[in-house]
Amino acid sequence: MKKVLIFTASTGGGHNQAASCLEEEFIKHGFIAKKIDALQVVNKGLDTLISGSYKVLVNMFPELYGNIYDISNKEKLNKVITSSFAKISKGKIYNIILEEKPDLIVSTHCFVISVVGYLKENRFIDIPFISVVTDYEAHQTYINKNVDAYIAASDYTSETLIRHGIPKEKIFSYGIPIKTEFLDSCKANPFEQKAFQILLMAGSLGLKNMKKALKSIVTMKENYHLVVVCGNNKELQKSIEKEYADLIKNKKLTLYGFTKNIPAIMESSDVIITKPGGLTVSEAIAKRLPMIVPYYIPGQEKENLDFLIKEEIAIYVYKINDIKELLESIMKDPKILDNMKENMEAMCNRFCLDNIIYLAEELIEDDHYEMDVSYGG
Repeated sequence: MKKVLIFTASTGGGHNQAASCLEEEFIKHGFIAKKIDALQVVNKGLDTLISGSYKVLVNMFPELYGNIYDISNKEKLNKVITSSFAKISKGKIYNIILEEKPDLIVSTHCFVISVVGYLKENRFIDIPFISVVTDYEAHQTYINKNVDAYIAASDYTSETLIRHGIPKEKIFSYGIPIKTEFLDSCKANPFEQKAFQILLMAGSLGLKNMKKALKSIVTMKENYHLVVVCGNNKELQKSIEKEYADLIKNKKLTLYGFTKNIPAIMESSDVIITKPGGLTVSEAIAKRLPMIVPYYIPGQEKENLDFLIKEEIAIYVYKINDIKELLESIMKDPKILDNMKENMEAMCNRFCLDNIIYLAEELIEDDHYEMDVSYGG
């Protein structure tokens, strides 16, 4: 039985979700699949520092995070950063690979690319390696000549990889891995309401700006049903629950923290108001759900937003208070959403988990290996 090792990291929810999705899909196809958080196994203190710093930066100092993202996207500086991480991590990552003896390595986070790339380049391992780009533009950290195949979110993503010097034949625009529930039709509508349904989200962390958007939406006089998903932000959820108790009681507003029911909620909604995380964007596209973006984390989410605007499948709201006016316009003119859905339709066929599995099988078949090199670093 073939074995795949999937590396991820807990900076945001998207990388882990993509890894879990792939793990489940590989198992369905008869593989032994194991998902590993690379930062945790390398150094738990480093994992706490990086993951904790990420949460603080994106919530408290988003502009600073954006600046760090842009600076680290420069080739020369990025090489210093990735080389340093590889130096710290290569021993433990290699020992895991040696112990697990996988037929294939997959990464859904860019941190581990330099490490596996180093091990392949120096011939400590000869195992096919797939990198999954979980945003719509590839950061410099993804770029490594020792990656055997890239899974790209779209043709737009493929173009960014090519600009970084990745050969076209190594790139496969199969879409970011998302759960099959987003690709299939849901059997039942989770809500009884027939009103125009608005889904308000802010990713796994939740964002305080979501409350500003909510404040604007609830001033509408039109008939609507609002579904609010706070993710893991329990403080935000409690605050909304207290402030909008009447709307919740009257079933005008349905409030969730973390929920596994997102596929059905998306399918029953008319529009989603969200930040443009790679996984959320892909899930919305799969459900043909038009997007309104009033906030984003500078860096990769700004790049995702650029993609959405270019493809005309989302509307960016420069001022959160303008959401009410925009929603009222959309409700009066359904063609606005219809056009966005049509633009999404052509992109939906890219989401095919089977294609990723078939690619993996081809790489394994073409790349028989022997791990007979000892590593003492």
